[in-house]
Amino acid sequence: MLSIKQSLTRLAVVTALGAMSTAAFAGVEAYTQNANTTGGVVKNGIGECWRTGTWSKEAANVEGCDGYVKPAAVSAPVVVAPAPAPAVVAAPIINTKHFTLKSDVLFDFNKASLKPAGKDALDKLYEEVKAMDPKDGQAVVIGYTDRIGSDKYNQPLSEKRAKSVADYLVSKGAPAGQIKFEGRGKAEPVTGNTCGKIKNRAKLIECLSPDRRVEIDIKGTKEVITPAK
Repeated sequence: MLSIKQSLTRLAVVTALGAMSTAAFAGVEAYTQNANTTGGVVKNGIGECWRTGTWSKEAANVEGCDGYVKPAAVSAPVVVAPAPAPAVVAAPIINTKHFTLKSDVLFDFNKASLKPAGKDALDKLYEEVKAMDPKDGQAVVIGYTDRIGSDKYNQPLSEKRAKSVADYLVSKGAPAGQIKFEGRGKAEPVTGNTCGKIKNRAKLIECLSPDRRVEIDIKGTKEVITPAK
C-alpha cells in the first residue's frame, strides 16, 4: 500500500500533468480557431508567426512577421490639362461700300467747285473713308456728266469733279495714296430713254439730273480671328 506521502506526491504529479494538458489543448484550440494563413505564414490568436510547409521568401510578406517589407506608397497620377487649341486666323473679309452722290448737290451746273452743301455731304461720307484699313484699303472716285454737250467737253468736266471730291477727302485726312479718281463723261447714263422726248432745255437738265453724279467705291479689309473648335 502507498503511504500518505506517496499518494500526495502522485496526486500532485497527475494534477500538474492535467494542467499542462489543459493549457496545451487550450493553446492548440486557440491556434486552430484563429489561424490565418498567408503566403505560407500562419498567425495564431496571439499574433505569433509560424512558417508552414508552403512558405517561401517571395510569397511571404505578412505584416508583423519576419522579412515583412512595407509596400511603397503609390502616388496619384499627375493629370496634365490639355493645351488650349490655337486660334485659327480666318481669311481676310473684304468689305466694299458703294456711294452715289448727286452732282447737283455737290456742284453748280456746269461747274467743278464744291458747294457748301457738297462739303457737308462729303463730311458725312468721310467717316466711311476713315474706317478703311490703312494697309489694304482703297477708294475710287468716279465722275459722270449728263448727255448735254460734247464728249470733248464732258470728259474733262467729269474728271475735274472727281478730283475735287478726292482732294477734299484727302484734306480731311484720308491717305492720298489710297484714293484714286477718274472721269467717264456722259457714259453709263442711268436715265436711259426717259428724257428722250423733252425739248425744253431747263426741263431736260432737270430730267437728266440723275446722270450727273459722283460715285465712290470704298474697299477695306479686316482680319477676323475665329477660335478653333
